[in-house]
Amino acid sequence: MLVCSCNYITDREIRDVINGLLDEDCWQLIVPSKVYHAMQKRGRCCGCFPNVVDLIIRATEEYHARRHSTEAEVVDYMSRLRKFHEDNRRADIERRQKSHRAA
Repeated sequence: MLVCSCNYITDREIRDVINGLLDEDCWQLIVPSKVYHAMQKRGRCCGCFPNVVDLIIRATEEYHARRHSTEAEVVDYMSRLRKFHEDNRRADIERRQKSHRAA
């Protein structure tokens, strides 16, 4: 099925890239821009990104089910993801404060 009509990318191509990324590091955070970068493409209208996120979630769940990941591994990943989110949120706040002071 065609997912991105701007770049003519199918769901199969996206799943292949996701699985390749997971083979490199099965606990990395995968986002649409990382998938597109791996395909040497870029989001144009980005209307496909919600569908790409759904594919990332499903492909990652299937990957870990095939791999028989343990609950402890998943919990560790979720704590890493939470820390990543908090760090980025903190950086966003600091960036906004700097731009507000400069104005």
